[in-house]
Amino acid sequence: MGMGGTALDRFFRIRERGSTPGREVRGGLVTFVTMAYIVVLNPLIIGSFSASDTGAHRDLFGGILPVDQVAAVTALVAGVMTILFGLVANFPFALATGLGINTLVAVTIAPQMTWPEAMGLIVVNGLVVLILVLTGVRTAVFNAVPGSLKSAIAVGIGLFISLIGLVDAGFVRRLPDAAGTTVPVGLGIDGSIASWPTLVFVVGLLITGVLVAKQVRGAILIGVLSTTVFAIVLEAIVHVGRSAGVNPKGWSLGYPALPDKIFSLPDLSLIGDVSFGAWWRVPAITAALLVFTLVLTDFFDTIGTMTGLGKEAGLVDKDGVLPNTSRALFVDGLAAVAGGASSSSSNTVFIESAAGIAEGARTGLANVVTGLLFLAAMFFTPLYQVVPIEAAAPALVVVGAMMMGQIREIDLSDFTIALPAFLTIVVMPFTYSIANGIGAGFVSYVILRLVTGRARGVHPLMWFVAAAFVIYFGMSPLRAALG
Repeated sequence: MGMGGTALDRFFRIRERGSTPGREVRGGLVTFVTMAYIVVLNPLIIGSFSASDTGAHRDLFGGILPVDQVAAVTALVAGVMTILFGLVANFPFALATGLGINTLVAVTIAPQMTWPEAMGLIVVNGLVVLILVLTGVRTAVFNAVPGSLKSAIAVGIGLFISLIGLVDAGFVRRLPDAAGTTVPVGLGIDGSIASWPTLVFVVGLLITGVLVAKQVRGAILIGVLSTTVFAIVLEAIVHVGRSAGVNPKGWSLGYPALPDKIFSLPDLSLIGDVSFGAWWRVPAITAALLVFTLVLTDFFDTIGTMTGLGKEAGLVDKDGVLPNTSRALFVDGLAAVAGGASSSSSNTVFIESAAGIAEGARTGLANVVTGLLFLAAMFFTPLYQVVPIEAAAPALVVVGAMMMGQIREIDLSDFTIALPAFLTIVVMPFTYSIANGIGAGFVSYVILRLVTGRARGVHPLMWFVAAAFVIYFGMSPLRAALG
């Protein structure tokens, strides 16, 4: 292995975890490919091309975040924090802008204040999370969750990322209300896949599934790359075009054609454009409730994601506890602060890391690879946009299928566990939120244990967390009542 390899092995404990440097590099590459879409998607959620766009995400005064600037800081913060997480916590869990929180910021928070003030609340959220980590509260909560609920969280995440993949690929679509049906979602367009990009997804899913079933090394990465090549060839022949919100049969994100240019310099002018004026812009109680919502979402998205990923990677001990939890959670808190300070929104551990884990990643070395690729993505955005989301989505569905295996660890014979576990699993994909699923599971677990006379076995922190989730679920009426 050579001296360098030995030092690398000692630092990341590669052989100790049953891995190899090659596997770590491959896993890091796969994780990047499956989550690189965030560099395009985050700007579309919190940014806008121009203030005159009808769908522009404006703040209280009509201000916008330019798409190219958001893309640059999204890639930068994801790269730096993913590398830091790998070096400090030594887990193959990559970080990037959290999809739940950025939507909350764009839809709920920014319209009440300026963008810098909204990002100031993200920074406060991160600082609160850091305090919870430093006082040991966050780690204690992490370890207080029963093993069966941790397994349910992993299964729920598997279903959630599968649904994300199916929706991103256009295989599952929301039915318009005008369709005269009470069914909220359906297969493709009018009950048929009906579009070339969705066909690419189906072909990619079958290719990836066959490669995984045959235990081919690098199966997921080969699946994504071969599907991308298929998409490029197909687009050159049939000229589908982009979706752009007007062509439902077009490519959603990324465009499978050779780009006009490969290299572009990033615009990082959003870094430091942050303000704490929200506490004066809106009533202090409103700002406090917004921060509370952010903290709870951030807190349990991370706990749920790390639990699922840790179990999938075989990094938890016999009690289902992840070692080094406090270090990992500290870096995750820093990532929330960094995301706010850069206007990329709160960064957190990404469930797509499961794709790299499925490829064999077991250490922080995979994170270093993923992070370096994110930093490179700042300069090569035109090239990376060649991979359409329809080619990356099959990886999410395949990984979701792998994570379903955790259901074996749930004691379904005990209904005080079976119902909370079931709610955890189904609420995540059905409400598009990891935190909502965890909340439904925790609240129902505590109540069922209480009324069946088994409350003594419930960890005290579970009571507190369940109460916090009751407030979380009642946030809108509470905010209205407080004016």
